[in-house]
This record gives sequence, C-alpha cells and structure tokens, in this order.
Amino acid sequence: MKKTFIAIIIFFALGLIACAGSDSHEKEKSTELDKQITQSLNDFVNRPVYKELTEQIIDTIPDNKLIQVIFDNLSGKQPENHQNVYATVMSWNKSRQAIYMIWMLEAEVNNGGFNQFYFNFSGQFYKQLPAALKLVGAKQFAGLMQNANDLFEKENAKITQHQDGTLEGFSESYVDNPLNKLDERFYDLYKKESLSELQIAYIRSHKTDFTDK
Repeated sequence: MKKTFIAIIIFFALGLIACAGSDSHEKEKSTELDKQITQSLNDFVNRPVYKELTEQIIDTIPDNKLIQVIFDNLSGKQPENHQNVYATVMSWNKSRQAIYMIWMLEAEVNNGGFNQFYFNFSGQFYKQLPAALKLVGAKQFAGLMQNANDLFEKENAKITQHQDGTLEGFSESYVDNPLNKLDERFYDLYKKESLSELQIAYIRSHKTDFTDK
C-alpha cells in the first residue's frame, strides 16, 4: 500500500521533471525543481511512522502531514501478509475506516482514474465510501462516489470485459470506459470541496477515534 503511494509520487515527479526540462533555456529552473522533488521524496521515505498514536502526538503533527500519519498508523495494523484486509478495516471504528478508505480512493483515482480504483484491491471498499465521505463532511464527493458506484454496477460487464489480469487487458479496459467521464469531475471537485481540509478538521475533532492509548 505504501509502495503504491510512493509510485504515485515518483510518477508525478517524473512528469514535472520532463515538463521542466523540455526547454533548454529552463535548465537552471529544472535543476532546482529536481532538487526540490528529490528532497520531497527523501522526506516522504524517511518520514516518522507511529505504531501507536496518542492525542499528544496528533496535536504535534502539522496539518499537511496529519492524514498521512493516520494512514501510516492504520496501515501498520494490517496483517503482514496483507490477507483479510477488508475484514481488518471493517473491524475498525467508522472514523478510522473513513480516513483509510478515502486515502485509498484518492491515491487510485488521482493516479489512474476510477477504472484503476475499482480494478485494484481498493475497489473492495467501494460500497462503504459514500458513507465514509459523508462522515467527514465531503457531501459532494460522496454524491460523485455514489454516481460512480451506480455506473460501475450498471456497466460492470462492459467495464471489466478486457480485464483478464494482464497489463494489456487493464490498459484496453480504458477504451470507451463509462467511468472515464467521472474522472475529470472528481479532479474538478477539489476546487469546490477541500477533501484534505475536511479530513483534517474531522481528525482534529475526533482525536480519540485515532488514538491507541
């Protein structure tokens, strides 16, 4: 799960580097950007991971790192062999479930759209996500997620017809995929509803739901 997020960061970083280096007159800016990206990656890889969280620890975490700290803590509660992930998540309280599932949703959709979300193991949480998004106050995202779920169930045969477990099949499944039209709506919705701010505010006001002591 953490490897997935790191891969997303690296993918994004490579894209930035490619854009910055496309003009020979921008080499200096590109070099500085490379340094910033490298530093960001190093900071992420070497970030502190808390196996146990207290209210005091949560209070010391800055807002821009809070969601990742919670997700890392929850990821550490998964079985080492990553079996029965769904059952493990469903055994948590609703607050923990929400932050964990929303993180998975964002990581997948922002990297490969709704098609990737439903295709990967994160898709097993799709029925719970509308309620999870509502719980943190993201009503518009909850509505969009419900629309995506309805479309996924209605057009499931068409969406999954090429998904035979191969990379080629997965790539082909994007062609004329009904879910594609919802990806841009998801990205644009960030301008209207700050999903990160809503989650941060929720965590701050429900600290005891995330503490281990």
